[in-house]
Amino acid sequence: MPPLAAHQDIEDSQMKSFNYARALQAALIGIAVTGSATLARADIKDYEFQLVDQTVKKGDAIIAVRLVHKPDGKPVPDAVIFATRLDMAPDGMQEMATKIAPMPSTEPGVYKFKATLTMAGGWQLSLGAKVQARPARSKTSWS
Repeated sequence: MPPLAAHQDIEDSQMKSFNYARALQAALIGIAVTGSATLARADIKDYEFQLVDQTVKKGDAIIAVRLVHKPDGKPVPDAVIFATRLDMAPDGMQEMATKIAPMPSTEPGVYKFKATLTMAGGWQLSLGAKVQARPARSKTSWS
């Protein structure tokens, strides 16, 4: 084989190696982006607030709820609660609302609130939370 042909074969081989390396790099980046996008998608139906104590009574009350990731049953710590409402919607009196204030909690995934329940009856706590940069809403009721 003439020296020029051997040189051309080496260049072709190097070019193919370079193209394969770039293709592999692009594929790995694509997999990483797709994988992170899949992990970042959290369905609102995968989360719910659960009342910790079902016996909340009239008067000054501390209401504790646990935010749970339903697919694995684990509590969700460090959520940002951005919307709160406490009213008597279960008794058909949604206009009967009361103020609610967040309180500190020592248990991961448990969120506490202080409120004054002015009447006995069914109350509904509506919360909005941001989990892994996705908003979630939930309602919890008791009587």
